Amino acid sequence: MAVAIRLRREGARNHPFYRITVADQRCPRDGKFIELIGHYDPKQAGDNYKINLPRAEYWLSVGARPSQTVMSFINKARKIVVEAEAPAA
Repeated sequence: MAVAIRLRREGARNHPFYRITVADQRCPRDGKFIELIGHYDPKQAGDNYKINLPRAEYWLSVGARPSQTVMSFINKARKIVVEAEAPAA
């Protein structure tokens, strides 16, 4: 089974809200999914996404293929974790 990490559109018309899900890539965009690992609100200013980084890392380690948008969220989250762990100089 090929697994993808991608956005699932929810919300009202003209106010999109996306959930970051792990799903079989053959399922429709808003169809059945395996696990919910975060969300993204494009209308919100500032910190507009949240992702469960350990679960995303797990799914990447077992071969899940993220969409470009989700991969950018994962990279940003990794960068934040590295900066938080770095000692203040």
